[in-house]
Amino acid sequence: MTFTQIIDFKTSRIDDMSRLMDRWIEQTKGKRTATHSILGKDRADSSHLVEIVEFPSYDVAMRNSQLPETDRIFREMVALCDEMPTFTDLDVVRDEAMYKANARRLMEMLAAEQELALLDEVLAEGYHDHDPTNEQDVIGMDAVRREVEMWRGGFDFAFTVDDQIAEGDRVCTRWTWNGTHTGDFMGLQPSGMEVTMTGTVIHRFRDDGKIVEGWWQYDLLGLMAQLGAVEG
Repeated sequence: MTFTQIIDFKTSRIDDMSRLMDRWIEQTKGKRTATHSILGKDRADSSHLVEIVEFPSYDVAMRNSQLPETDRIFREMVALCDEMPTFTDLDVVRDEAMYKANARRLMEMLAAEQELALLDEVLAEGYHDHDPTNEQDVIGMDAVRREVEMWRGGFDFAFTVDDQIAEGDRVCTRWTWNGTHTGDFMGLQPSGMEVTMTGTVIHRFRDDGKIVEGWWQYDLLGLMAQLGAVEG
């Protein structure tokens, strides 16, 4: 689970504090484990600042706090503050930016990741896939891998993400799929044709960013028409 620390402090020596933050980043380069950091100033009180630091997890943040550079910078920071800073530790229970990134990553992995076992980096065990073109829902990692292998057996393909909307624990991705018909697909022998298809998928995420459920809609009929299996 992503971890965020909020550091709330007051200082009349803002320029000195900014230089200290820069020095901290420089001295811990290659060792500091923060993934994102924002420093904000209170519009109503220019001496009141808040730093928001994001880490991949609480354990990673604790390793960062144990760096000798971190301890030294902390003591220098306190000396620059008008009063003792306060620290608030937060477990992030919803991160829509991370969900959107993982939805994009899944699309990339479906097309290009050679080691399908790595799909469990973005899909939760027991993942439930709803696809109206399948008679039965795809449930579990083994079933997902069989589904991916079926599509890869018929096409060399890639997804282009055209649009994404995130709300709460769900991300809707509108995509375009482009493929080359290189193998057997639903009884159709390889033709070498370049084909395209559009669709959308809604993914539901759990707190750690893994996808637990997906609902797909796409133009399979249009794809089959391009392949000459049905009349367009």
